[in-house]
This record gives sequence, C-alpha cells and structure tokens, in this order.
Amino acid sequence: MGKVTGFMEYGRLEEGYAPVKTRLKNWKEFVIGLSAADSKTQAARCMDCGTPFCHNGCPINNVIPDFNDLIYREQWRQALEVLHSTNNFPEFTGRVCPAPCEAACTLNVNDDAVGIKSIEHAIIDRGWMEGWIQPQAATHKTGKKVAVVGSGPAGLAAAQQLARAGHEVTVFEKNSRIGGLLRYGIPDFKMEKSHIDRRVEQMKAEGVTFRTQTLVGALPKEGPGAKVTNDATVVVSPEQLQAEFDAVLLTGGAETPRDLPAPGRDLAGIHFAMEFLPQQNKVNAGDKLKDQLRAEGQHVVVIGGGDTGSDCVGTSNRHGAASVTQFELMPQPPQVENRPLTWPYWPLKLRTSSSHDEGCERVFSIATKSFNPGTGKDKGRIKSLTTVQLEWQGSKFKEVPGTEKEWPADLVLLAMGFTAPLQTVLDSFGVARDARGNAAAAPDGAQAYATTVPGVFVAGDMRRGQSLVVWAIREGRQAAAAIHASLVGGGAAA
Repeated sequence: MGKVTGFMEYGRLEEGYAPVKTRLKNWKEFVIGLSAADSKTQAARCMDCGTPFCHNGCPINNVIPDFNDLIYREQWRQALEVLHSTNNFPEFTGRVCPAPCEAACTLNVNDDAVGIKSIEHAIIDRGWMEGWIQPQAATHKTGKKVAVVGSGPAGLAAAQQLARAGHEVTVFEKNSRIGGLLRYGIPDFKMEKSHIDRRVEQMKAEGVTFRTQTLVGALPKEGPGAKVTNDATVVVSPEQLQAEFDAVLLTGGAETPRDLPAPGRDLAGIHFAMEFLPQQNKVNAGDKLKDQLRAEGQHVVVIGGGDTGSDCVGTSNRHGAASVTQFELMPQPPQVENRPLTWPYWPLKLRTSSSHDEGCERVFSIATKSFNPGTGKDKGRIKSLTTVQLEWQGSKFKEVPGTEKEWPADLVLLAMGFTAPLQTVLDSFGVARDARGNAAAAPDGAQAYATTVPGVFVAGDMRRGQSLVVWAIREGRQAAAAIHASLVGGGAAA
C-alpha cells in the first residue's frame, strides 16, 4: 500500500488553519487542505500492514488502504469511486469526523497515524472541483414508496441509497432547510452548508423528493425537547404516512438535551446549546431572527466539554464575548494516550479543538452548584454561578471541601449531550422504546432496523443514541438495505 518504505521516510502532514485573528472575523471554513503533492506523500505512509485495523476503526468500513494506494499512484478518480463505495458524503466526514480510523491505524502503535481524514478531504474536494460527482439515477423503478422522516446524515444516506435502488423516496423535514444537525448544529466555520446544498441537488436529480417545514407526528409542548428547532407549517400524521408509503424510516435524531436542574436554572440567560447554535446558522443563511442569542461583551460559561461545547466556544468568540469558560465534569485527560493499553480503540487523551485555540479557559473536575441572579434590573437574569471542584473516590464523584468558587456569567450554555429522541414522535407511531428511551429495533438479521410497528424502521441517533455523523451514515445505509430487502427481497440497497 502506498510506498513500501514510505512510513519510515515521511512524517505525518497536518492540514493547516487560517490565523486566529483572520478566521474570527467571519463564519467561513478556515482549514487549509493538503495539496495533491502532500496528499500523495501522506498516502505513501500507508503500510502494507496485512490486517488494516483502520477498516474496523471506521464505522462505515471505508476501504482506506485502497484509496491511499490510488492517491499515491495519482489515480484520483478511482480513489473517489472507492471512497464513495462505502461513504455517501465524504465532504461531511472529511470535515467533522473525529477520525477513529486514525486511532486504529497500525502505524499509530508507535508513531503518528496516517492522515486518513485529510486524504479523504482532499479526494472529495477534488471530485467536486473536477465535476466527477454526478447524479446516479436508478435505471429501474420498483414501484415502492418510502418515507424518510428527518434529513440528517442518517436520513440523507438512506434516502440516496433507496432512490438509487429504484424506490420513490420522500424526505420529510420539520425545518425550512434540509440537513438536520448538519445544518443547524454544526457551525459554518466547521462545515459550510453549501456542501449539503449540492448533495440535495444531486439527490433531487436522482429522484428524491424533499418536503420541508413538515412535521410528522408531534413535538413535546414542554420540557427540554420543546425548544428544538422547528419551522413546520404543515403537520402530517403517522397514519397518513403509513397509508401512503410502503415503508417509513424514522431518522429524527436524539434531540432531547440533558438539563442541569441546579438552583436558579429558571433565570434568563441560561440556554441549551441547541437554542444558541442554530440561530447563528440561520442568520448566516440569510434568515431574519428577532432577539437572536448573542454573546458579544458577555462573560460566557459553557457547561459540557464535548464537541457541542467546543462549537459554542467558537461561536461565542466570533460574537465577541468578553470571556469564554468551559466546564467539564470529568478530570482532565492525559496529554498523550496510553497506546499499548488502548490501541486500536478510541483513546482517552486531552483533545484541544481549533475553537479552544481561539480563546477559552477550560476547567475540569468541576460541578455547578447554583445559578445566581443579579440585582436591580438584572434580578431575574443570570449574573454568576457557583461551582465546586470534584474528585473521584471509589465509584463516584465527591465534592472537595473548601473549593467553592463564584464565576461571572452573563450567558450560560448547556452542552451536556442529549438523552434520547423526542418521545412524542416515537409515541405517535406507537414505537416501543428501549431502556435508554431510544427506539427499540432489531440490531441485525432479517428484521434489522425494524421497529415493533410493521413497516416502520428506525436508524441513526434515534436508534443508537447520540453519536457521530459517520455512525449516522452507516445506520442510514444499513437501514436502506434492510428496507430494500423487506420491499423487494434479496439484494441490499447499500
């Protein structure tokens, strides 16, 4: 694979970033991808390792050594075909996937992994630039109709696979634009939405119908899930879908955010991340919003140390926040992972995002005790919060006496993950749930991805819980294969 001795001759090449001062002035992507020559050099590092653990590290089982070898041999179009054989949307994963394939790279045992993600990024961007990516409309129609509810990566991947297999596919989306959390949860500086738009145009040419601002089922009227983005002007009942379509696939995601019921939680100025992030994406797209949540001039505290919290940090910095602090309940991970212990699995180590580099104080092993109001005209607003440091004792956290601290906070963003899909949607279809509140569905076999309701399938975060874009694509492809088999028998749509 690649050059036989390449892994000994060449070091890892990282993609570049635009300077912080430059990128904070706009909402554009700022990653500088590898050149064709650097991509070839990086691909040359791929080892003839016999057992490519990167295959299993990648949830969609990208054929990584093969496209690396093709890039080393400068056969870009063939590399694109190999990449597309397992991944419908490499432009999404090449930008926002954390690259578990690289953690599993054999070279990563005692060296720096091959830059698989950067090579994937280079392949797909060149494919679009050269005009190699064209609609692949089915040559034979099955006469079967499938409804896909939700237009995130799982729904889009399933819809494309099913349309290419000859089914008539309609995607229902409650918001005004297609993309789900790709559209409304990921900031534009990480992934510009033009990447979604051109895939939607490709899928339309392949026969997929998109119905936006259409809510299927119901949303909760109160509680955390009541604040999800929803531009729907039309409501369609599950009974209508089941009568009109031969199969229904639910890919609505896990949209119920985890709350923090500390004293003072009802103060103004405390918001879920998914109240904050979608607003800026909508403004970037040209929408006019009344009373947009803005961070300029404010002391911002982000509670939650994951990717969503990092996105809140980057967005707050672009707004011009006075300060940004990010809290994480868990202890600070080590700077370098214990490779002999963790390889080829995803390692525990400190991960510093580009947003953190733009300006952020990160605090670990910390818990919020209370949200504190201001006085006078700010009596009903958050002005500070009180925290305590934690330490791990036995099997649970213990508060460290004497470590209470008050932090200034004009805007608090809760980014602690998501607990489950919106139950009202599942309940409206009568779908059974598992112990975690996700839709119960068969994991494999002849009934894979089928729910307890005949003809209704489920995929993505709604089935497995909150996860990665790449897992959603995998689920969408496999659910499409299961639906195809149930409708026409035999071969899969994947």
